[in-house]
Amino acid sequence: MANEFFNHVLGDGRTIALASIGLLVVLLSAAVGHDVRSGRIPNWLVFPGAALALALNAFLPAGFGFASSLPGGIGFVKSLAGLGLGLAALLPLYLVRATGAGDVKLMAMVGAFLGPVDTLGAVLGTFVAGAMLSLVIGLKTGVLGRMAHNIRLIVYAAFARLSAAGGPVFDARTDTAAKVPYAVAIALGTCGYLAFKQLA
Repeated sequence: MANEFFNHVLGDGRTIALASIGLLVVLLSAAVGHDVRSGRIPNWLVFPGAALALALNAFLPAGFGFASSLPGGIGFVKSLAGLGLGLAALLPLYLVRATGAGDVKLMAMVGAFLGPVDTLGAVLGTFVAGAMLSLVIGLKTGVLGRMAHNIRLIVYAAFARLSAAGGPVFDARTDTAAKVPYAVAIALGTCGYLAFKQLA
């Protein structure tokens, strides 16, 4: 009965998938706008976005995901697994102060929309986009050497923390060479991965 209602209102599974992916793109665009302007991604954007993604995947007609050959919801459990994977992917960067909490929550929201399999692709795309964005900003502002030093410092500090040894600590407030709005990397990486998947 629910499937018949959604199909009547929204059309076939492809229409549902396009509407859901369109909603994700709108939320990512809003996050980028906030991050570029204020350096923050608000909770009022990512928390309702994640809740909506969980609801869409739970209640829309079943399929293999919104970006799949059989578009449709993947169910609440897989959507929650995608959220957890998105959260876990960026959490280490947050713990070493290389990214903000808003970025972690935004990636978790993306995971709730895409599910665990597609979230892996979006995370890889995000890391590639983030590296390219950092390179461009570093070259443009002339602080590429300082950024490379900071990356070495972050990696060294992380290994020191894991081995319970003392070591340098990266402080984003004083050590940052250039601010990279990571919501841009998340948006580019996610949309790039989804576009690549459609073309592949």
